[in-house]
Amino acid sequence: MTITISAKAYWELCQEVNATPQSNDPDDELDVTWKYPQTLGEGHNRIVQLRENLVLDIHSYQHHDNLIIQTIDRPYSLLEFRFVLSGQLKETRKNSDLEVYQTKAGQCDVCGSGMAVGAEFECSKEQQVSLGVHLTPEVLQSFIGNSSMELPPELQHLIRSPEQPLHSRSNLIITPVMQYNVQRILHCPYQGIIKRTYLEGKVLELLALVLEQEAEIQMGSRTQKPLKPGTLERILYARDLLLQQFHNPPSTAELARLVKLNEYTLKRGFLQVFGKPLFAYLHDYRLEQARQLLETGEMKVTEVAQKIGFASRNHFAAAFRKKFGINPKEYLMQRKHFF
Repeated sequence: MTITISAKAYWELCQEVNATPQSNDPDDELDVTWKYPQTLGEGHNRIVQLRENLVLDIHSYQHHDNLIIQTIDRPYSLLEFRFVLSGQLKETRKNSDLEVYQTKAGQCDVCGSGMAVGAEFECSKEQQVSLGVHLTPEVLQSFIGNSSMELPPELQHLIRSPEQPLHSRSNLIITPVMQYNVQRILHCPYQGIIKRTYLEGKVLELLALVLEQEAEIQMGSRTQKPLKPGTLERILYARDLLLQQFHNPPSTAELARLVKLNEYTLKRGFLQVFGKPLFAYLHDYRLEQARQLLETGEMKVTEVAQKIGFASRNHFAAAFRKKFGINPKEYLMQRKHFF
């Protein structure tokens, strides 16, 4: 069964069941949780207003039935970056081309300011978990380091007038570094002003990483042909296989065979999608896994090195120091002292 509802009716329903949102932090009135309407599903939306024009939200809910939310043409004055951790988002725009944008778990959706064309947003019954960042163009422009107040050419498409159709992209990849920051946000151990400072720092780092990926795509699109949908799916599958076996990964030839691509297409496509060669991406992922293991304080440096697939502690220490600017033993001791 599929339920279809207008965006206006959807938000009225949400407001009706959330006359008094629940506070998550006694020292922070701007961190609240809104219950999801039980007529539609089970779950909640947590909203943290970090600044007047910078908002973090965390969605976690599951619908009783498939849900379609219909919107109309409307000016959209915010920029939004949404990291999908579970489930998927599908948007079908009601223009002459009936454009379809789909963001799956492990991907990030980018939406600029401008005119949002009327669309249908499809939400399935599977568990939906995502983290979103909303900000005004002025917040983004506040980071410009000169008096022109102009974004670099490769990012100017993110801010458009209400008469111009907004920019939207649904195929950005959540990199290991992004995933690390998302998890730190979801499991933030602080409250009050320390929490807000911590969350804002992680959100701004996420913003920088997304902008970097978006800028690279914009610059690369001038010279690279887009991948065919089937090839893109195989590239994403290759990434999943690589990370599942990161401690003992398959060779390039074996990976190409598993995803049914030739080696050249696999290597070229992986570089185009992720911005790094196969094993450079894997190398960074391993080191991010190492950092997370060291943060727990439950394993020795040698054990962490072996866990992530380094045969030599010295090689691991050199790689860790090159990436993070600190020896793993020193990092481990700092984290133990900090906590």
